[in-house]
Formats: sequence, structure tokens, C-alpha cells
Amino acid sequence: MKKQTESVFITKYALTEGIRQVDVECCEQNTDMKVCRSNGKWNTEYFHNEGRDWHKTFEGAKQKAEQMKENKIKSLKKSIDRINALSFDSLGK
Repeated sequence: MKKQTESVFITKYALTEGIRQVDVECCEQNTDMKVCRSNGKWNTEYFHNEGRDWHKTFEGAKQKAEQMKENKIKSLKKSIDRINALSFDSLGK
């Protein structure tokens, strides 16, 4: 018996590859998590939790990708501030 497939939008790699639309098989489900699997040409990819790695609508995927982008920008700004605060006036430890 063939498993049912559905088309979903993947945000797992949104900051490096963008949002992808992929046909997946939903292979596991429990109360906390739904795992989907995509069989590619060379490997099998697994995507966990709707709303985290994958989304049923493009709008949901776009919202998640925007959130990921904002979080990454905040993280990079913190790193820049930390580097700017470095002082080289004395020897390190």
C-alpha cells in the first residue's frame, strides 16, 4: 500500500536555500510531532513539526522565514557589538 503524499513548504533551510515546495510522505505522528519524509534523487530528508520545518501554506512558510531572518539579524548584531567592544590595549590571558 502506497503512503499518501502531500505538497508542503519547507523552511528548514530558508536562510540558505529559500522556501521550497516539496512532495512528502507523512511517516510518523504522535501527540507532539509529525514527521514528513521526502525521497530525493540522492538521499531522504526528514522534516519535523508543522510550523517549524514545514508548513501547509506558503503564507505560513513565509511568516516563519521572516521570523528566522529577523532572529538571524538580531544574532549578527549582537556578534558585531561584541566584536566592536573588543579592546587590544593590553595582553590577553
